[in-house]
Amino acid sequence: MSESDVATVTVSVFYGPVINPKDLNTYEILPQALIAVDPNGTIIWTERDVKPGNLQDYIKERLPEVPAPDGYEISVSLIELDDGEFIIPGFVDTHTHAPQMPNIGSGQQYELLDWLEHVTFPMEARFKDIDFAKKIYPEVVRRFINFGTTTCCYYGTLHLEATKVLADVVTSLGQRALVGKCNMNRNSPEYYCEASTEKSLEDTRKLISYIRSLKTGLVSPVLTPRFAISCTGDLLEGIGKIAEQDKTLAIQTHISENAGEIKFTKELFPDCDTYASVYAKYGLLRERTILAHGVHLEESELKMIKELGAGISHCPTSNFNLRSGMAKVGDMLDRGIKVGLGTDVSGGFSPSMLNAIQNASICSKMIALQSAIEPTNLSFSKSNFSGKQLSIATLLYLATLGGASLCCMEDKIGSFAVRKSFDALIVSVRAETENPSIWSATDGDTKNCQGHDIEKRLDAQLERFLFGGDDRNILKVYVQGKCIGGKAYKPKIDLQTVVTSSTN
Repeated sequence: MSESDVATVTVSVFYGPVINPKDLNTYEILPQALIAVDPNGTIIWTERDVKPGNLQDYIKERLPEVPAPDGYEISVSLIELDDGEFIIPGFVDTHTHAPQMPNIGSGQQYELLDWLEHVTFPMEARFKDIDFAKKIYPEVVRRFINFGTTTCCYYGTLHLEATKVLADVVTSLGQRALVGKCNMNRNSPEYYCEASTEKSLEDTRKLISYIRSLKTGLVSPVLTPRFAISCTGDLLEGIGKIAEQDKTLAIQTHISENAGEIKFTKELFPDCDTYASVYAKYGLLRERTILAHGVHLEESELKMIKELGAGISHCPTSNFNLRSGMAKVGDMLDRGIKVGLGTDVSGGFSPSMLNAIQNASICSKMIALQSAIEPTNLSFSKSNFSGKQLSIATLLYLATLGGASLCCMEDKIGSFAVRKSFDALIVSVRAETENPSIWSATDGDTKNCQGHDIEKRLDAQLERFLFGGDDRNILKVYVQGKCIGGKAYKPKIDLQTVVTSSTN
């Protein structure tokens, strides 16, 4: 074999500003960082501060540490960021409804239960047609990816075959996800209601097996009782038994979103004192349980959720839009409850996690205003977040590492560290992104800044992105080290190919 024919494996080395969430109060700003990613998409080493003049020598020095398969040599793909660009972890959307994307922006006049009846259920029922699912889902997933969502918790419909298509599409497009088929056998229109408890549970088991047979390992099944109102006690009991038999399964559902919903739930389950106790009764409140909304949780429910290890997906856009209320996220955080953010399409009118971040900030500011004039009755001694607006650090954490923790994936994603997966966004706030909401005309060149000045500049750029950014500012989206989306991404397959491959 000639020298030119030597087989190689490629290590990707990213060089430039990195912003890395650490906890609810802090994030690192690393202006000249290196992140090395192996061919499997795992971070193999990082370096906090490498001067440009030392870059090539440093890479050569570290390269021998990278193990190569027998008969292979290591090659390096160096990705250097331009001025006005930085890397952050990919967003984790902990609650959204894939089949509702065609309805986005519709039904603004309704509150939750009427909105479900008049807007949502008619659309979801259309996914009985498998060809409709194949047409819609590739575009849905592509949009979430291009908005920077590297991990997404998807609700499908009640249809087994359509939800298989959703899982296929997510797999084909390379996103990390939890995908679940809704369980709902009562209090739904006759045209959109499962025929029996047995059929609902059978289809759930089939979907779990199907998703686990997919090749990449990026997509996982999630038990999805839609909410207590839509499930009989027998159905919740059956789902609970599936959960008990497999502790690795995630569970996603809704809780305490709307006053009318809570009232109806208590009427349906008179032996349960609270909404949360319904799920607890059937073994559905535990670690790996993702509870969407939690706007009107009672004191006993908050304690129960914390004690059992479940967490909350905060969906502020939807909570505002459907007039559900404002979840007291600060209170939850002070209690040690896990919290992530969710777009909740299409109750939420945007698939962008940036929109969720912005509305989470507004929600916290409104609560802070109310807390200034209303006494709080907190049972704990020290409050760091309750009654206060959420900081940039907290908002970034909720959208990344907080969401990963809620999904029990914090050891794999949500921040940058050795042995974690490289799920990341390359963000640009440069003028050529043509986003009029981000001002960059007088910023100058960060490469001419030194020390604290460049950190302040990057801090400001992060804030501008979080509050003025959109998909134009997300150049590339990486999952497991592979670029799968973003403005600068050039896909190798079109969406029609994805649809075709999902049928084979």
